[in-house]
Amino acid sequence: MLKAHLKVYHGLGIDLCRGFGPSYDPEANGGSIIERGVERRILSQTLWNNPPVKSIEDLKSYHVDLPDDSAVNAYLELNRKYCEAFAPFTMWVPGCGVGFDIYYSVTDLKTFSLALKKIPEEVERIMRERNDAYLEYIKAIAEEKLSPIFFIGEDIAYKGNLMFSPKYLKTEFIPLLERLCKPLNHSGIRVIFHSDGYLPDEIMDALINAGVSGINPIEPVAGMDISHLKKKYYAKLILVGNLDCSQILPLGSTGTVVEETKRLIEVASPGGGHFIGSSSEITPAIPIENILAFYNTVHDYGRYPIRRKIYV
Repeated sequence: MLKAHLKVYHGLGIDLCRGFGPSYDPEANGGSIIERGVERRILSQTLWNNPPVKSIEDLKSYHVDLPDDSAVNAYLELNRKYCEAFAPFTMWVPGCGVGFDIYYSVTDLKTFSLALKKIPEEVERIMRERNDAYLEYIKAIAEEKLSPIFFIGEDIAYKGNLMFSPKYLKTEFIPLLERLCKPLNHSGIRVIFHSDGYLPDEIMDALINAGVSGINPIEPVAGMDISHLKKKYYAKLILVGNLDCSQILPLGSTGTVVEETKRLIEVASPGGGHFIGSSSEITPAIPIENILAFYNTVHDYGRYPIRRKIYV
């Protein structure tokens, strides 16, 4: 699989890779596999967690141990392998989560919401244990300086709004994120934070204060306006993504993909600080011709100095 992805990334001239994985035959939908001890369901040719904890009582006994030296070394070795394999044409970007997202990685949102009301101290404990585990991996990455960029992904929003109140996020989530950003920032590594959905300026400001240098995927159908972010956070945030992968890429014509890509380049790329990409991933639902139209347009028009009105 690595060789196949190297051929695709290098063949398409993609500068950065934050992760890759298989897609599955449509006939496999509804099935599942066990991956690193966790059941994952196959939906729409991709994998989704089937959370292991089904009740509040089970949450009370759920614990996450710190990774031992062998686990940390294995993580480093895998990332070294990918860095070396993708170089020199593509930058491999290591990454991890924050530990906050137990509402879909450990349990479901309903159980999580009930637990917040009935056993909030257990919720906080699990978040901290998971965050402690991620911190061990991050400290190793920071010491090695394998990449100038590190990717931290944790969904905290959906279309049009946050999943949690700004107050709760600032109290519980932001401190966990800041713990992970500190060793990376100290080593000169820029943190790109990923969350689908709509992130208001209030949370953007909190992310920056926590040590985040970039934001992904800037989902337009969720209400994210990249032109606003470019104006307000120029030189403060690296903007990563934004070409709609829910409507434009899978359902639009190749002409529409070309025009949207050109428009995005004009809006977000002048002055630097823009890694163009989709608003999530390149998925099996996207026709090959639209994928090629996107990348070819980036190569044709995404060279500095950026020309104005290239979409006309």
